[in-house]
Amino acid sequence: MSDRTMEELDRGLDGIRQAPAEAGTLSYIVRRPAVEQREVVQEGMLDLEEGLVGDNWLRRGSRRTDNGLGHPDQQLNIMGIRAVKLVAGSRDRWALAGDQLYVDLDLSKDNLPAGTRLAIGEAIVEVTELPHLGCKKFQARFGTDAMRFVNSEVGRQLRLRGLNAKVVQPGRVAVGDAVTRLVD
Repeated sequence: MSDRTMEELDRGLDGIRQAPAEAGTLSYIVRRPAVEQREVVQEGMLDLEEGLVGDNWLRRGSRRTDNGLGHPDQQLNIMGIRAVKLVAGSRDRWALAGDQLYVDLDLSKDNLPAGTRLAIGEAIVEVTELPHLGCKKFQARFGTDAMRFVNSEVGRQLRLRGLNAKVVQPGRVAVGDAVTRLVD
């Protein structure tokens, strides 16, 4: 598949904006056991310390932490399924985006500001402040226009590249589970 052009990506914005705001669905789960490895699974466990059990987030580490381990505010990467379909195209390319959870839900900053909690299966996760942006790997996999698209002003507002979250209540999650925005 060839990379999508900016014009093709822009035409897909209306579909992305139609994602449900209150309650959606967990559509896809990907563990990253090692760098450049992906395991698409039907269910997983979200853990307070490990994030998605079996994922290398903690071991892979972060330049943002003193101990070299994964940054606690980047424990989970959650991407909108409508955005990954648009950018990646065929389902066999979705896991290349590098996120663990893919949901059909409005991930925009207006709908899910930092601190918002989401119930997913038995677990609860909290949206964190750190932005999740397209990088060189994302560009190499999906093209320059895709990276410009997700990192644009509109892309950042809608969180087309996804968002960062942390586990606040551990539990099992499975494809097909409801993803519900919790209200204080």
